[in-house]
Amino acid sequence: MKERLTDALYGLGWSTVKKLPEPVAVRLGQQIADTAWKRRGKSVLRLEANLARVVPDATPARLAELSKAGMRSYLRYWMESFRLPAWSKDRIRAGFTPEGVHHLENGLASGRGVILALPHLGNWDLAGAWVTTKLGVPFTTVAERLKPETLYDRFVAYREGLGMEVLPHTGGSAFGTLARRLRAGGLVCLVADRDLSASGVEVKFFGETARMPAGPAMLARQTGALLLPVTLWYDGTPIMRGRVHPEIEVPETGTRAEQAAAMTQQLADAFASGIAEHPEDWHMLQRLWLADLEPRRGGLGAESAPGGASVSGPGAVPEPSSGADFEPRSGVDSGSGRGADAGPGSGADAEARSGAESGPRPGADPDPGSGADRESRPGAGTRPEPHSDDSSGTEKP
Repeated sequence: MKERLTDALYGLGWSTVKKLPEPVAVRLGQQIADTAWKRRGKSVLRLEANLARVVPDATPARLAELSKAGMRSYLRYWMESFRLPAWSKDRIRAGFTPEGVHHLENGLASGRGVILALPHLGNWDLAGAWVTTKLGVPFTTVAERLKPETLYDRFVAYREGLGMEVLPHTGGSAFGTLARRLRAGGLVCLVADRDLSASGVEVKFFGETARMPAGPAMLARQTGALLLPVTLWYDGTPIMRGRVHPEIEVPETGTRAEQAAAMTQQLADAFASGIAEHPEDWHMLQRLWLADLEPRRGGLGAESAPGGASVSGPGAVPEPSSGADFEPRSGVDSGSGRGADAGPGSGADAEARSGAESGPRPGADPDPGSGADRESRPGAGTRPEPHSDDSSGTEKP
């Protein structure tokens, strides 16, 4: 029953919100965001706790101000996403103005293939639609299975309608497919700022330890593709801004694991620079730092992604989170995985669950089914059991 209700609510969003005049949709999103913020639910409190690390000298009043702006930014993402299928190509082209696009264009022109890795900033679906529409470049991402299946199908159809190739993580084959796309000179986009699986790479993030997926780095190392961080933000206008950062190069020395760790740390540093500049546009309504996670068996902190899916993978982004203070529960359990926003499944190696959460979390070389060793398939391993305490947080598909 809950699954049918969830599917119906998201279907209502896509069928109704996209028909509203843009000013009306903007006001509606702000009203929903302000209502959720006033309720001071778990998602809002977690957002403020995360922002306290990003802006350590912020007063309580400043944190409250940032979290209110953050919820408005988060709902702007949803309102835009519900309306994107109805936007004209001209509206999409005009809706995003990025800096540093030459890094992407030069990389594609070189034939090496390009990996764009993003944090949960701004609206990566809009950025993806801009790439396919303005640049005319298709790209590939990964989606984890959502429950109900009809909801997963909605998100896949939505993203495919924007020109994205969406791979299911099922069976661990996604990573091998991503590698083949890159070797052919293609583009892969992964949301990659949160990985709480045992296979995530530990990084220093705003001075504390967090885990991020090794997928983007391992894909770059295995295929020779360029790894480019991307950060997005809103500036108070209808246009989203963004920056394509310079390439993160593979270190000349070290083991594969050491090289991947060093590259993932550089990725985290690039994400941090963008988040620090625009903290209100970082839609992190879940626990991220290891210090915030409850110890589990084996000494690992574990927590489920919104909807119950493990947040792991080469940058997968799960689909709608379950139980956000204002979002319907998706009913997804950790065993089934969620449709990722690039999303990061069961049995698939963490990297294959690369975010196209894009990840909604959505990263080796060889196809996981070809007998490649676990190191070449970043993220392989079992997922920790979900921790239900923070299941109220939501994450974008």
